[in-house]
Amino acid sequence: MIAEQFESPFSAVGRMVVLVDDLDAALAFYRDVLGFTVLHDQSVDGYRYLHVGLPGQRPVGLWLMPVADERERGLVGRQSGGQPLLVLYTDDLDRVGERLREHGVRVWNEQQDAASRSLHFADLYGNTLVAAEVRVPPSVSGS
Repeated sequence: MIAEQFESPFSAVGRMVVLVDDLDAALAFYRDVLGFTVLHDQSVDGYRYLHVGLPGQRPVGLWLMPVADERERGLVGRQSGGQPLLVLYTDDLDRVGERLREHGVRVWNEQQDAASRSLHFADLYGNTLVAAEVRVPPSVSGS
């Protein structure tokens, strides 16, 4: 049974949390390798709030969150249970693949079909990310 559709009270997707061991190392990877920009970087009472995202995509982004305890440390690089943590769209997958390899990033599972091309890669913690070049733009209307 499909639930009745209603108008969502939410206006946008905000941040997705990515647990990290080292904020500065995570920032260097997402900014210097992937081209993300800093959306928010503030320290309050000794806690640093660091959000990064793609240029022009504000407010969507990643909240790079330092682990608070050993339980969270065990989740670093595994918080999506082995599935991709994030899919990033590009108009130039060849350029993405070259850049990742230039920076020593592990790339695997390169695929292509009539509608898209993609590759998997790992961030510095081992989280799987996907870069995809879609020839038919993904639907944003939900249909």
